[in-house]
Amino acid sequence: MHVITRQKLTQFWQKHKDAEESLKAWFKEAEHAQWKSTNDIKARYSTADFLKGNRVVFNIKGNHYRLVVKIHYNTHVVYIRFVGTHKEYEKIDAEKI
Repeated sequence: MHVITRQKLTQFWQKHKDAEESLKAWFKEAEHAQWKSTNDIKARYSTADFLKGNRVVFNIKGNHYRLVVKIHYNTHVVYIRFVGTHKEYEKIDAEKI
């Protein structure tokens, strides 16, 4: 998959150092993944939540943080829409961000 953009992850882990390792691991896996449907994601990330508009919410660092992406399965592109704490996540509409 082509992940757009790692910069959002980097900016986040610069503020939350404890998230760096987990976000780097997720990014590496996503880059090498061949996700064709939600089933492919669920097989690896059993705690992922699937929302309207091909959005997926990943729990990061043992559910300390949330990562919301929008996936275009047909073009193999993953757009990072949000990365943040649970408190920050509660303030957004993950289906629209």
